[in-house]
Amino acid sequence: MSRAPRITVVGSVNLDFVARGARLPAPGETVTGATLARHPGGKGANQALAARRLGAEVRLVARVGRDALAAEALQLLHAEGVDLEDCREDPQAATGVALIAVSIQGENQIVVAPGANACLRAAHLDADAAFATDALICQLEVPVDTVQAAALRHPGFVCLNLAPALDVPPELLRRADLLIVNESEAAYYGIVLKQAVADSGALLAITLGARGAELWRGGLRIAEARPPAVQVVDTTGAGDCFVAALTVALLEGRAPADALRFACVAGALATTRAGAQPSLPWRAEVDGVKTLG
Repeated sequence: MSRAPRITVVGSVNLDFVARGARLPAPGETVTGATLARHPGGKGANQALAARRLGAEVRLVARVGRDALAAEALQLLHAEGVDLEDCREDPQAATGVALIAVSIQGENQIVVAPGANACLRAAHLDADAAFATDALICQLEVPVDTVQAAALRHPGFVCLNLAPALDVPPELLRRADLLIVNESEAAYYGIVLKQAVADSGALLAITLGARGAELWRGGLRIAEARPPAVQVVDTTGAGDCFVAALTVALLEGRAPADALRFACVAGALATTRAGAQPSLPWRAEVDGVKTLG
C-alpha cells in the first residue's frame, strides 16, 4: 500500500487510574504505599492511538460521558490527530473508568467500570465515512452486537481482538480476517475459535507474553516471533499495541512473519513506559529495533 493505511476502530474509551506499588495484592489483602497516576486508556482508544503513532490514518467510533473525565480520556487522541467525529457523548452514562494495580515487575490487575462504553449501540454506527476505510479493528469492551454490526457492515479487512473473553456469535468470528487472542483467551474459546478459523481461512494470532507470538492459518502455524529484550515497567496497553501494529503491518503488505515481528517489537516497547497510552511507541522507535526473529 503506497499511502498510509486508513483504519476505523470501534471500541472503548476509559480513563485509567493506576496505582503502582511493590506488589499486587492477594484476594482480600490491602497493599499500601502505592503511587497514583491518571492516564487515558480503554482498548479501543489504545488501539486507535497505537495505529496512529505507527503511521495510519485513524477514525474512532466510541462513546464517552458528558462529564469532566471525557476530555482527559480523549486528550492524547485529539492531540495526535485521531479523527474523533464519531466519538460522541452519552447524556446519561459516565465516561468509562479502569482501576489498575501495577507491581514493580510491571504485571497488572485491572477492574473496569464501562460506563458509556456499554451504551455504544449498533444504531450509533451512522457515519458512512467510518466504513469507507481499509480496515476495521474491534475489541469486546463495547456490546457484542455493536461489534458484530460494525464487522458485518465494513467491506474491508476486519481485525477482531477477542478481549476480554466473552461468548460471541459464530458469524462474527467467521467474518474476521484476523483474530487476535492471548493464551488465556485462546483457551477460553477453544474449539469454537479453531473451527471458525478453519471455516473462514482467517489469520489467528496468539500472543504469549514475554515469549512472543504465533500466527496460524488453517490449523498450521505459519510464523512465530520473539520480542526484543526490554526493561519492563508496565504491561498495560502492550496487547493493544500488538493488535494495532499487526493490523498496520499486514495492511502495508508485509509478509506474515515480518508483520508478526513488527507487532512483537511494538508490543515490547509499549511495556517500557508507564501508562497504556503514554507508553505506545512511535513508528521510528519500532523501525529502529533489530529483532531476533
